[in-house]
Amino acid sequence: MNIGIVGLGLIGGSLALDLKGLGHQVLGVSRHSKTCQIAIERGIVNDASDNLTLLAAAEVVFICTPIAAIAPTVQQLIPHLSPEVIVTDVGSVKTMVVEAVTPLWHNFVGGHPMAGTANSGIEAAILGLFTGNPYVLTPIETTPPASVSIVEELVRSLNSKVYFCRPEDHDRAVAWISHLPVMVSAGLLDACKSETDPTVLELAQQLASSGFRDTSRVGGGNPELGVMMARYNQACLLRSLTSYRHSLDQIIELVEQENWQALENILEQTQLQRPQFL
Repeated sequence: MNIGIVGLGLIGGSLALDLKGLGHQVLGVSRHSKTCQIAIERGIVNDASDNLTLLAAAEVVFICTPIAAIAPTVQQLIPHLSPEVIVTDVGSVKTMVVEAVTPLWHNFVGGHPMAGTANSGIEAAILGLFTGNPYVLTPIETTPPASVSIVEELVRSLNSKVYFCRPEDHDRAVAWISHLPVMVSAGLLDACKSETDPTVLELAQQLASSGFRDTSRVGGGNPELGVMMARYNQACLLRSLTSYRHSLDQIIELVEQENWQALENILEQTQLQRPQFL
């Protein structure tokens, strides 16, 4: 197929690498001509441009821009696409995107690959990024079933695990397991820097190993993405943050009271629960 990708960062570039490797003709668009040049030189795409007119031949278009730019990008694409072209996205918030884009383009299938690394940009694109990871599709009642099937087939070819759900259910779920961890991880890093003794702070930085790296990784990611998670999934994120604050307050109270048995009970429960989220 002729596949267009708008936004050649980590996700868009990795999609391009995989899809091109599967024999598709991949056309990439980026605002930055340097990114287009790198994408062509590295063989990530068959062709690239900073002009959306390149996608006139596309049969499916993946919008891999920041969340705030998805609907405006679709609006700009409309003059260049034939009506049968399927448009999908990779945004980490679905309700707002689906509600904004569906009136613009009937042939739209909301999507969200649950994959990534701490790196960003076209240089971070890698083969196999989506292998074994969830890829969520969020069609609604008016989404053409044939379009959903085509996107599903493309997504499954990435060796990802495909899940279907309502946009609002997606947003509530990712608030717990994606958006909340970003804020908690950022809070952890912010709390650590509050150590007032420079010697102790330096020692902490030197001693930090795998446990701290794992816990703090997502808090050290792209700030723009974190803000967009909060802005466009505000209600769900606030719900999860409030619940987390309640859990943290409970733990603080048990430590203050030296109620070690109750604390152990909580940790035993979390030990049992963790495998359910892996």
